[in-house]
Amino acid sequence: MRVVIAGAGSVGRSIARELTHNGHDVLLVDRSVDDVIAARVPDASWLLADACELATLEEAQLERCDVVVAATGDDKANLVVSLLAKTEFGVPRTVARVNNPRNEWMFDESWGVDVAVSTPRLMTALVEEAVTVGDLVRIFQFRQSKTSMVEMTLPPDSPYAGTRVGDAAWPNDTVLVGIIRADRPIAPAHDDLMEAHDELLFIAPDEVTDDLENMLSPGHKPRLADD
Repeated sequence: MRVVIAGAGSVGRSIARELTHNGHDVLLVDRSVDDVIAARVPDASWLLADACELATLEEAQLERCDVVVAATGDDKANLVVSLLAKTEFGVPRTVARVNNPRNEWMFDESWGVDVAVSTPRLMTALVEEAVTVGDLVRIFQFRQSKTSMVEMTLPPDSPYAGTRVGDAAWPNDTVLVGIIRADRPIAPAHDDLMEAHDELLFIAPDEVTDDLENMLSPGHKPRLADD
């Protein structure tokens, strides 16, 4: 997979290291990088230029990219990179970093963003995921498809505690993708039982998340991590 990352700060470099370690072809684009910083990601290619300029993206050959990651510390720059990548080069997948949660509403398909990643929101979700029982927590949102990864720790009084996975009538297009029990991940099968205090991970359309929460935890007030 060929990936171009705009922004070679700590976030961009960290992503690049992980991707190159997994065997992907990575190009980092930044206006100002010294040899010391570049040496920290030795397996990536580098382009010293402004990623917000069309000529830079042409030089980076974005038309050959599978994914563009806009990881700068400037939300405006990340939006511009995403929009150009999608509209001018037809990049199949764009991932954009959100620095200020107040700007999250702009990071959608109208700006060419397929997936928006907000570190403050993600940290909030992980905190809530660790301490809440019976509330649905949004871990991640796929903006373009209006679908989210959500999690619930199944409360003991849930009508589905002790129910087989295959017997649950999930809301439309909802998929149970994982169960975490006693710190052990389980790939859910038809005959697996859901137990109290299981962490259930779902992929679900945003419009059915309230229904999912009410189904698993009747009486709890619907509340997602970014409400």
